[in-house]
Amino acid sequence: MDRRTYLKWQGAMLLTVAAGGPGVVFAQNESIKTPDIAVAKGSPAAATRAAINAIGGIKRFVKPGQKVVIKPNMSFAQSPETAANTHPLVVREVLALCKEAGAGRVRVLDHSLQNPEQALIKSGIRDACDGIEKGICHHLMEESFYTQASIPKAAEMKSNMFMKDVLSADVIIAIPVAKSHGSAGCSLSLKGQMGLIYDRRIMHSRYNLATAIVDMNMLIKPHLAVIDATRVLTTNGPGGPGKVITPGEVIASADAVAADAFAVSAYEWYGQKVTPEKTEYLRIAHERGLGRIDINNLQISRFVV
Repeated sequence: MDRRTYLKWQGAMLLTVAAGGPGVVFAQNESIKTPDIAVAKGSPAAATRAAINAIGGIKRFVKPGQKVVIKPNMSFAQSPETAANTHPLVVREVLALCKEAGAGRVRVLDHSLQNPEQALIKSGIRDACDGIEKGICHHLMEESFYTQASIPKAAEMKSNMFMKDVLSADVIIAIPVAKSHGSAGCSLSLKGQMGLIYDRRIMHSRYNLATAIVDMNMLIKPHLAVIDATRVLTTNGPGGPGKVITPGEVIASADAVAADAFAVSAYEWYGQKVTPEKTEYLRIAHERGLGRIDINNLQISRFVV
C-alpha cells in the first residue's frame, strides 16, 4: 500500500472513529499508527471530540484525579464570530472530555486584555463552561495568583511570573483560536501561553518576542494542543476586527509545535501563504527541540464529521 492509498484508508478509519463518539479508540489495530496531527471538519463540538479521539482520545493525556489547566483565548470582549476568542463550544467540549476522563480539578484560565467580566460574557465561554461545571472559568488578573519561576534552558527570558495553578497542574491543554498577530505573525498554541504570565509586555519590550515565546514554553509547553480553526482571523489580530474565514476545522496534536506549524501552513495570513520555517518562533521552537515543523514528514489525517 503506497502512502497516498494508506492516507485515504486511514481517513476512512477516522470517519468511523468520529462517528463512534467518546470511548472509541483509534489505534485498536496495532498496525494502524495514530496520526501526529488530526484535522476534523464539522460543527465545533463534534470536530473537537473527533480530532482528540483520532490522536488517541483524552485519556491519553488526562488521568483520573489529575489537575488540568485549559488555556483558551478569551481575553477580548467580542462575540464568537469575530474569531478573537476560542469558540465557546470548543472550550466546552474539551472541558467535558476532561471531566469524562475523571480529572480531579479543571480550571479554564486566561489573563484578559480587555474588561475581564465582559470578555467572559461576550465570548460565550463562561456560559459554555458553566454548562459543565460552574465557577471554573477565570481571568486571573491580580499578582497574588502568580509566582516567580525560573525557566530551564532559556535563551533570553530566564524567569517570569507564572500562574500558580499552571505550575501546579499535571496537564496543560492549549485551545487557541487560529488568528493573526501583528508582532508574531500568528497567534496559536505556543503564542497563546502568554496569557498564563503576569506581565507579558516585557516579552515585547525586553526580549526578542519569538525567543521569549519559546523560552516560556520550555516551562509551560502544552501537553495537548487543540486549535480552533472553525473561524480564522487572518488579518488585524489578535483583537480584530479583521478578515475572518470559516474553514470549520479543529486541529489536535500531542505536539503543540506541529499543530501550530500545520495551522500556519493551512491558511492564508494577511493574504499570503506562510511556511512554518518563516514563522520565527516556530523555527526556534523546532531548533530547540520543543516539537516538529517538518509537517510533510508527519502523519496527518483529515476527515469530516
